Amino acid sequence: MLIVIPVDREGVVGAKVMPLLSVGTWALVDFDEGKIQSLTFHKERPVSGEAWIDFIVLANKFENYMPFMEEGMMVLCVREEETLEEIVEAFKFKELDEVGF
Repeated sequence: MLIVIPVDREGVVGAKVMPLLSVGTWALVDFDEGKIQSLTFHKERPVSGEAWIDFIVLANKFENYMPFMEEGMMVLCVREEETLEEIVEAFKFKELDEVGF
């Protein structure tokens, strides 16, 4: 499954989730069998038409999430997680909150 996360910069180590208004880059995580299969970074947000993106993880529940839901993505937000590593670990154990329900 594909997960897109707005982050401040490229790099697995130390990249932090950012609000949509100040996003630096987008992390696209291919997550399968309980681990990251691949991780790429993009300056522009990958759209569902290129590959089916299952989830987006936002910095908080007050972000404008409707465009993502309209594209068919499940919208999640972090609790206390900040780094890309923490977010993927929380996703793995279903510790991220659903938004919009």
